[in-house]
Amino acid sequence: MDQTLLAQIDAFVMAGLKEDVGTGDVTCLACIPPTARNRARLLVKDEGILAGMAIAEHIFKTLAPDCIFEKILEDGAKIQYGQVAFYVECDTRTLLQAERLVLNTMQRMSGIATVSRTYADLVADLPVKILDTRKTTPLIRFLEKWAVRIGGCHNYRDGLYDWFMIKDNHADACGGLRPAIERVAAYQKEQGTKLNLTVEVRNLTELQEALDTGQLTRIMLDNFPLELLKEAVKMVDGRFETEASGGVTHETLREIALTGVDYISVGALTHSAKSLDLSLKVMK
Repeated sequence: MDQTLLAQIDAFVMAGLKEDVGTGDVTCLACIPPTARNRARLLVKDEGILAGMAIAEHIFKTLAPDCIFEKILEDGAKIQYGQVAFYVECDTRTLLQAERLVLNTMQRMSGIATVSRTYADLVADLPVKILDTRKTTPLIRFLEKWAVRIGGCHNYRDGLYDWFMIKDNHADACGGLRPAIERVAAYQKEQGTKLNLTVEVRNLTELQEALDTGQLTRIMLDNFPLELLKEAVKMVDGRFETEASGGVTHETLREIALTGVDYISVGALTHSAKSLDLSLKVMK
């Protein structure tokens, strides 16, 4: 686990505990002796792809360094009702205070990993990559993008800072695609940066303008009907990467992939994922 990710996890754990535990878990303080120690298991009550095991272990070991965490399943495993993902043993107060943060995180991540795996499997035999988007839950994007990777899909840009993307609003506000692209090129030269640039186009006229201007990495073909998408891929002819986006579903994914695009971006990987049902149970 790299230091940047570790710092994000630590900040998330502290914020999550502050939100949930606040000044103290009054129920535990009232009825759980400070010396009590228990063992619990994470019970799977759904079907899908497991995600969040690493962060669950980190949460418990952050709060109780002497805890015993026994992994039964790994991130990315296919799960079904009745399986046990892990066992954990530590002081009971810590166990119960960490419970909801662990469950909420794992349920959300597992839901996203499950959706991501279904999309990845649909085109597993084709040379196309499925990308996530910035349509994530504020402040936990790093967790949701982690889950996308566990599910077998790929991350796009992390934010507005690591990849240039000229979308319709940028082009319209800038007076067109060509001036927008040229300004990005000038800015990169001035700043000494070499970040990738995606240019969104809405029709073949804009596509031709992007091709004529050049100085870009990828062309995003937004909401193109299938026949138009095929024509657009032929027009690009491998000169730049191609990406299809806009309203992609399970039903349309494979047909879109068969047009020959290099990438397909799918906001539903994160914004439409349903949390999986998991439960942490103290063992009597």
